[in-house]
Amino acid sequence: MRDLRVSITDRCNFRCLYCLPETEEAANFYRGKFDPLKNPHPQPALTPIVREWKPKSALLTYEEIERVVRVAVGLGIEKVRLTGGEPLLRRGVPELVARLAAIAGIRDLAMTTNGFQFGPQAAALRTAGLKRVSFSCDSLDATNFKRITGRDGLSAVLAAIPQAKALGFAPVKVNAVVIRGLNDHELEALAEFARAQDISFRFIEFMPLDSGHAWLRDLVIPSREILARLQARFDLRPVVSENKSETAKRWTFADGRGEIGIIAPVTEAFCGHCNRLRLTADGKIRTCLFSLHEHDLKPLLRGTASDADLAARLREIVLGKEDRHHIGEAGFQQPERTMSCIGG
Repeated sequence: MRDLRVSITDRCNFRCLYCLPETEEAANFYRGKFDPLKNPHPQPALTPIVREWKPKSALLTYEEIERVVRVAVGLGIEKVRLTGGEPLLRRGVPELVARLAAIAGIRDLAMTTNGFQFGPQAAALRTAGLKRVSFSCDSLDATNFKRITGRDGLSAVLAAIPQAKALGFAPVKVNAVVIRGLNDHELEALAEFARAQDISFRFIEFMPLDSGHAWLRDLVIPSREILARLQARFDLRPVVSENKSETAKRWTFADGRGEIGIIAPVTEAFCGHCNRLRLTADGKIRTCLFSLHEHDLKPLLRGTASDADLAARLREIVLGKEDRHHIGEAGFQQPERTMSCIGG
């Protein structure tokens, strides 16, 4: 295990259709796509959800997060990524970044954010020691962006990207979840945006991690289809990575500006070389995005356990890591928690 994803809040100011589909537009989209002939199970109930966020007392403090990360680094973790929910909704994030940046052994300290509140905190995050940032941007059309996210936030995200580059975050990455009938018509435009902006763009297959449990296999655009369309439009050169645990297959544009990557957990699972662990905002370790079981570290952190006790527990958890997820298999169960509550 070399990569630790740390969720610092379960709250989010977006309502993305693939994560928290709690808007009427999201409900209408899924209703329009549901085909009872292909899906014999009852249509998901897409009524508005009354969300109960974790109280502040349930969330790990920055001191507790720092302790878990420090112990994990001592066991071999080298990369740490701060996630949410939306991480920048939590107060004092630069303080946490500074704490983690001071831990010897962390080679890469990054963050994934929707970018909506990045601007005012960007310089402080960079000064504190954040090295990389990834933004979520599923559409370049303002109307479609709002349809997907439930928020009129495209302009903020588009402003955050050059700001991050100017501040020295490198590489700057942008992620898009591709959903058939929603934003797949923008594939080529998003790739061209990556080339024009000279950034890394990741296309991610739609995964069953939404709060409405409305995921449909028919809405997944397979990686081979994404690649075929992009290769028909652009002269792409494959990138050979030395990182065997990398989740994305990558290509550069012929002119050397920017790159695209495809992350295909549904159709081309990479479980065999997964090197990730996830720490949820409320102190649970998850060994897979699709784990049905979590391992609570809070009793150790708030009890009398030593760092050696914590390290022993982490080793024990890692030894029980699943060999694969079971998407597409008979009996697959979607995790109770959504991506927002797990941390990406």
